[in-house]
Amino acid sequence: MKLHYYTETDTLYIELNPQPSVDSRIVAEGVVADFDSRGNIVGIDIDHASQKLDLNTLETVALPALTTKLAG
Repeated sequence: MKLHYYTETDTLYIELNPQPSVDSRIVAEGVVADFDSRGNIVGIDIDHASQKLDLNTLETVALPALTTKLAG
């Protein structure tokens, strides 16, 4: 997963999968979900991100890959 923040547009794109997007759906005002050719979600685009989210804090909680590395 990758987070892309674009200052000039105050947009946050959360890339969940590197597959190309072929379909987009508005899920809420200013929030668009992108899907690949098989209908899997590949990303989430959030307009006016600094007004909707706390962009000063990024926290992860119990991600499987991180938990495995820490335990191993």
